[in-house]
Amino acid sequence: MAKSSQKVWEDFYDIYYREDISELAKDYPEKRSLHLRYTDIELHDIEVARELLERPDSVLEHARQALIASNPFQDVTVSELHIRIIKLPEKIQIRELRSANINRFIAIAGLIRKATEVRPKIINAAFKCQRCDHVTFMPQAEGKFVEPFECENDICGRKGPFKILHEESVFIDAQKLRVQESPDDLRGGEQPQTLDVDVDDDLAGVVSPGDRVVISGILRSYQRSNQQGKSTFFDLVLDGVAIEIEDKEFKDIALSKEDVEEILAMGKDPEIYNKVIRSIAPSIYGYEEVKEAMALQLFSGIAKHLPDGSRIRGDFHILLVGDPGVAKSQLVRYCIKLAPRGVYTSGKSSTSAGLTATAVKDEFGDGRWTLEAGALVLADMGIAGVDELDKMDKEDQSSLHEAMEQQTISIAKAGIMATLKSRCALLGAANPKFGRFDRYESIAKQINMPPALLSRFDLIFILTDIPSIKQDTAIAEHIMKAHYAGELAVKMQNTINSGITQEEITKAMEVIQPVIEAEMLRKYIAYTKRNIYPVLQDDARQELINFYLGLRKQGENPDAPVPVTARQLEALVRLAEASARVRLSSVITPEDTKRIIRIVMASLQQVMTDPETGKLDSDMINTGMGKSQRDRVRVVRDIIKQLQEEYKGGAPREEIITRAEEAGIKKDNVEDMVQQLKRSGEIYETSNEKFRVV
Repeated sequence: MAKSSQKVWEDFYDIYYREDISELAKDYPEKRSLHLRYTDIELHDIEVARELLERPDSVLEHARQALIASNPFQDVTVSELHIRIIKLPEKIQIRELRSANINRFIAIAGLIRKATEVRPKIINAAFKCQRCDHVTFMPQAEGKFVEPFECENDICGRKGPFKILHEESVFIDAQKLRVQESPDDLRGGEQPQTLDVDVDDDLAGVVSPGDRVVISGILRSYQRSNQQGKSTFFDLVLDGVAIEIEDKEFKDIALSKEDVEEILAMGKDPEIYNKVIRSIAPSIYGYEEVKEAMALQLFSGIAKHLPDGSRIRGDFHILLVGDPGVAKSQLVRYCIKLAPRGVYTSGKSSTSAGLTATAVKDEFGDGRWTLEAGALVLADMGIAGVDELDKMDKEDQSSLHEAMEQQTISIAKAGIMATLKSRCALLGAANPKFGRFDRYESIAKQINMPPALLSRFDLIFILTDIPSIKQDTAIAEHIMKAHYAGELAVKMQNTINSGITQEEITKAMEVIQPVIEAEMLRKYIAYTKRNIYPVLQDDARQELINFYLGLRKQGENPDAPVPVTARQLEALVRLAEASARVRLSSVITPEDTKRIIRIVMASLQQVMTDPETGKLDSDMINTGMGKSQRDRVRVVRDIIKQLQEEYKGGAPREEIITRAEEAGIKKDNVEDMVQQLKRSGEIYETSNEKFRVV
């Protein structure tokens, strides 16, 4: 027995939404939608709420009629107002949609994969008979455009021809969206499924690719057709009723009162720092400094919006470069697993379109170009892990520059000009060009990445595999214990009467057990990102300035290299903010600055130390060539210039090498520099083995 009626809804509005309706009337026609919470409907009448789910079309019509009947909207037509139902308690996974859900009211959660342009859609077409000028109105349903069969004028009654009158027809804005399942909900190896959503009027143009949404609507089915005719298979399309854009920053993690109490208690623990570090990839031995940096990356600094409209990023980027088999990929994967929003991809199998965004042309947009979001857009407000970063093509690597510094992705393709947000931290892993690290060579030479990209990483760590009895013993024992614990657990699960107790497994697992469980750590990070916004204390600020100036001072001598740039100072601030967040502190103290100075110095000494002079040189990363190397290149160039005047022609290669060795430059380096000068077009080869300066 149907319970819903116009009267029921009028009573409901009186009790719950009187103020909302008067607000809506005030803002009409700019606002045309009344948002109703499903929980309120359930509270008022549970049977009507249930009927809404089972027979949404008739129930929503009653709700609309009741809204029109209310005083403020006496002269408004039904089609101009909308009822939007939000906050449905149960969301259905796209992969779990079945035929039983057709024509029912449901809510799905996911992220927008594609969105077409907003275009007008005709809902009531006016046709003028070309013979008698009579105007016939034809309401348009979904799908095919319907024309009148014959003129409605009794005197005429002919079958056309008809002309459509645009000025008398009724149009509304419409848009098609493609929603993909959230990557967090997928089991390994599953391909995310998608569902197309039709939205119109004030819902059109609200979302863009990469947005996380909950869409409620009525599930419709449309028959497929092929060359042979109509198919027995039907396609599912969601008729969108309401869109809720999830506030992306960690809001999808619900915190109970007990969780908050536990988080606050953890924050007071003086050992919280070490506990967080020991909770990151506990199955991997060592790398305390790297794990500390990764922990800070999860907590991140604070993004600032300045009065002049510019934005300073709060996320910082980390690059792990190391010999084969030092667990770089393991670390990246673990960090992505911990991040409340993490996207993992491998550079070898990623293109710039897959990482950033691309314009595609397909039947989804009726043959028009549509935007498709890539990994960095989908990781917005989270962490993007890119393994094998050095294996990417040069063109694809260049697409990362803007995403890392400005945290936006600009698209100018096929007439689409768009800027998408990619406010994510990048955690990259790369291998040295020749398999293993040479500690006497500069890092820029050994990584197959352009210096401009390297300089955008706030921290770069080099993980080398150097044999040492003490270290190797500890690693071997750690690995063996981890395998032993895993073997016990598998045997207990799969063997009846195995004789293994839970206590034995717990004891064996201790070595690889995170101190803070992953789920709890995720909640802890979410809480800090929502509630903790630390501010620099004066003494902490002074300490950072002194450290920066102390380093810069080393470069005051005209012959000295530039040790660090302002980029490193910004990295210091971001790290200090993250460090204070770990302690749930609202102020950044000298304790935080000392900690992050230690981490930053460890990174700088690894990657910016000139192997020849032993001094810090920011150009090692920023330009790929340190000052000492630049000076030597200049010396070689001068030698060539000198020799060409002496020989009245090209300078012989052997003579160049001899003179350069006299100046203290090794033979191998001279060969490299000659090739470098040749590549840059500063010298050219006149004849075999002879060179001239341009």
